[in-house]
Amino acid sequence: MPARIVPFLVLGFGVLVVSFAAILIRFSHAEGASSLTIAAVRLTLAAVVIAPFAWARAGNEMLRLGRRELGLCLLSGTLLAVHFWAWITSLEHTSVASSTALVTTNPLWVALASAVLLHERPGGAALAGIAMTLAGSVLVFAADASRASSAAASPMFGNVLALLGAMAASGYLLAGRALRARVSLIAYIWLAYSTAALLLLVAALGTGVSFAALPATAWVFMVALALGPQLIGHTTFNWALRRLSATFVAVAILGEPVGSALLAYVFFEEQFGTLQFAGFVLLLTGIFIAARDERLIRRDQAG
Repeated sequence: MPARIVPFLVLGFGVLVVSFAAILIRFSHAEGASSLTIAAVRLTLAAVVIAPFAWARAGNEMLRLGRRELGLCLLSGTLLAVHFWAWITSLEHTSVASSTALVTTNPLWVALASAVLLHERPGGAALAGIAMTLAGSVLVFAADASRASSAAASPMFGNVLALLGAMAASGYLLAGRALRARVSLIAYIWLAYSTAALLLLVAALGTGVSFAALPATAWVFMVALALGPQLIGHTTFNWALRRLSATFVAVAILGEPVGSALLAYVFFEEQFGTLQFAGFVLLLTGIFIAARDERLIRRDQAG
């Protein structure tokens, strides 16, 4: 096999693995696991797996962090907790296709926040992409408002939660961007994951969740979620970023909502109408156009 195609194959594998996240979450819901439980287990297992590497490589660095750095890490972890809670909960109410399409809009929210908070003017491609993505989102909302789906108890509420998840992820990226100049990647990720895991565990236990009472099948799905999409999937993206352009990787990741929608059709027989499909096309095309603006991609990847 030619060495030059290996990064493309690894990236494609990563997109496929991440596409299973929504499916594994749905299976976990079906086994009685709450959204808070799923989010807590996902982040806790990820933090536990990363911990030995983080402390071996950056233990001294983490012990020397100042108040500002620790405060930003806490903020980042809090936003990450909100992101996973909102998105995972959205899958209880709306379709996999709508949820994953809307939650992947976070690069555009990063661009808008950077323009407002950091006075960084988005390029023409970014502005065009933002307009198309917003138009696509409107179509998805309109389609879900007019349909009655047995798989979606309240699709509009689920769509709002998915967008909230995207906005929280954008805040997570911006906080990370502010930190990465002074904190190594492994230290930052472990601190953010651990903060999010602790907050989600406290919230889950506060609602009366009994982790021991969950069936073994729920644990299988949740462990697969943490080890697969969370660790393997995102690790392949970081690996690919050292061998392929950031623009290409960012565009490739747009395959996640497409893959999730196809998997949802296979596993749950979820279908979508013409208006909803048009919304997906507009939304993903908008992100694709914006992704071609290197300034937007650099801002996103800096987190």
